[in-house]
Formats: sequence, C-alpha cells, structure tokens
Amino acid sequence: MTSTPSASGAAGSPGVAVIGYAFMGKAHSHAWRNVAALRPGAPGVRQQVLVGRDAAAVGAAAAQYGWAETATDWHEVIERDDIDIVDVCVPGHLHAEVAIAALEAGKHVIAEKPLANTMAEAEKMVATARAARERGVHSMVGFNYRRVPALALARRHVAEGRIGEVRQVRISYLQDWLADEDAPMTWRLRRELAGSGALGDLGSHAVDQVRFLLGQEVTEVNAITHTFVPQRTGASGPEDVTVDDAAWSTLRTDGGAVVSLEVTRMATARKNALGIEVYGSAGALRFDLESLNHLDVCLDGGDSFARQLVTEPGDPYIDGWWPPGHVLGWDATFTNQAADFLTALAAGEEPTPSFEDGLAVQRVLAAIEASSAQGGSCARVDTGLGPGTEHI
Repeated sequence: MTSTPSASGAAGSPGVAVIGYAFMGKAHSHAWRNVAALRPGAPGVRQQVLVGRDAAAVGAAAAQYGWAETATDWHEVIERDDIDIVDVCVPGHLHAEVAIAALEAGKHVIAEKPLANTMAEAEKMVATARAARERGVHSMVGFNYRRVPALALARRHVAEGRIGEVRQVRISYLQDWLADEDAPMTWRLRRELAGSGALGDLGSHAVDQVRFLLGQEVTEVNAITHTFVPQRTGASGPEDVTVDDAAWSTLRTDGGAVVSLEVTRMATARKNALGIEVYGSAGALRFDLESLNHLDVCLDGGDSFARQLVTEPGDPYIDGWWPPGHVLGWDATFTNQAADFLTALAAGEEPTPSFEDGLAVQRVLAAIEASSAQGGSCARVDTGLGPGTEHI
C-alpha cells in the first residue's frame, strides 16, 4: 500500500476505491474528484485507493488523479473498513469476481459495462446484488450515456408522447481505432478477457439506449457479426483475434418498435460516433455523440427537424454546470453518473441502471451472437420480466 500527497473529500465522506487505472479508471477518477463541486447536492467522497497490478504505473496515475493511496491487491482493499464504494473498471473477465466479492463484503458497487463476459456471470452478479440489497448494499452498472443531457431530454420527449408511437429506431456506434490492419493486439480482442468485441464494447451502449429511450424490452433479433482482421500482432508474434470487429442486427421490441443496429470498430474516420434516430407517428429525434450538446427534434406533429442546444435551465443535468450555451464534454457524463449514484445511496435507494438492467442488455447481446451463429436466423430474447416488473 502506497500513499500519495492528497485526495479530495472530507473525513466522514464515503471512501471510494477504483479498481483499474487506465482509460476508464481515469474517467471515473475525474468524476469522483469533481462530483461534489459540480453537481449540486451530491455528497462528497474520499478518493481513498486506486488499485492496479503495476505498482509504479498505478502510483503515477494516483498522483495525477488525486488519490490518497494505491494498492496492487484488490482483495485486501475491499475488506477495509474505510472503503464504502468499490468502482470496477477492470477488463470484463474480472467484473463478476470483483463485484461479487465487494458486495459480499458490504461495499456499494459500480461496475463498468458490459456487466459481465457471460450470461452465467451476469446472472450470478444479479443474484448477489439482490441479496446485498436486502442488507442496504446497492449496485449500479455504468451506462454513462444515460447521463448525456440531450439523451435524457430525448427520453423525456418519448415518455411524454411528443413523437407519438415509436415505430422505427436507427442506432449505430462507429469507431475506427482498429481500421488499420497493422494495429496491435490488445486484451479487447481476446474473448477470454473481453467476452466479445464491438458487440459488447459498443453494442451494450446501443442496446441500453434502446431500453432507456423507449422504455421497452427487446424480444427478438436477427443478426450477423464479422471479424475483418482475423490476426493481429501481439508481444510474441501473430495472434488470432477471437472476437467480432463489427455487428449488425434488426431488433424487435415488446412495444412494437423495429430497431436497426450497427456497431463497429472498423469505420474509417469515425472516432466515437454514437448516432441515434427515433421515428414516431407524430415526430422524431436525432442525436450524435460527437455533437453531444445537441438534440435534433421534430415534435408534436411537426414535419422538419430543429436543432436544440441542450444547455438551458430546466434541461436535464444542466444545473450546477455552466451558464446557458456553455457546452459540456464527454467527461461530464461520468460526473453526472457519480452524482446520481451518490444521491441514491444517500436516500437509501437502488441506483439505476441496476445490475438487472445490465443483465437485460446481456440477454440481447447473447441473442445477437446466437442469431449470428445460426446464419442470421431469428433468436428470441428471454426478457426475464415477470408480471409487474419495471425496467428503464
């Protein structure tokens, strides 16, 4: 265990441990450091421990991100009395092990998406979360795009009926960081570590947005997946890529909507393009993550889009940030997420999206893989929802 010079948060605030210090560890650290300053009413936290296997690298990251201590063994950290929240930012094959152990140790948990690598792991995580909830211990899966103000506003418009009955949705998540066939092998291209490729990494966000925006469950899919570059160069030479590079699917929901979904990490010149179009009987909505402060709206029987800058008083999540017209960035979604999580904990409520929501997404991803394995034939999705069960 190593100490660093300072950490945010006052004594008595919940102590946070982030497991993982790379890309997501950095994003989550930024959120914990700023949440009390930027989100009105959000409880403060103590940035207590940043955990990673490489002592030197995690030490450098902790000093940069404002953590009080570092550790290389997450097992020891989750047993500490000064840790109240465990934030899981490690590769997918460790999500279940870390989250289950933390919940059983009485710690509140955020787990990055997708919830797990397999259905069995996800189901075990949900069972553990439900048991922990009975003891007042809560959990959440990190679908941060629910906290984009424009998408929260889009959800509100759909719920209020301002685009009528939703008929069609087009959703795509396009990146290009693997478009170069000489790009090296990474853990994200190994099934045993990542679970799946673009499908789990990007498709999980897309499926969650379908559920979030429409308030509907996906019931069946037709899909194909594809790997364009079957081998990449690793540390010891060529290695087989064992996950998909891209996936395409048609989804049908229990509310009658039909969804066209495409996710890929091979879309040359597209960096982080989550595009969503929702078409209803009385209007439509259009969003692009690369312009995340805007929502194109056609409401209440209109016949053309108008571009709305979602930075005005009364827009979701804008209070506590900047004056009207001063735009937010991608990092703000994680700060908003941390604020919602802490506010729910303070109220003794289960944060959303829950592990059950993560499992619902996992079921759709599994059905997409099953459909692809069967040549694109229809695969049913077991929604797992009994009578009266709510979902968002």
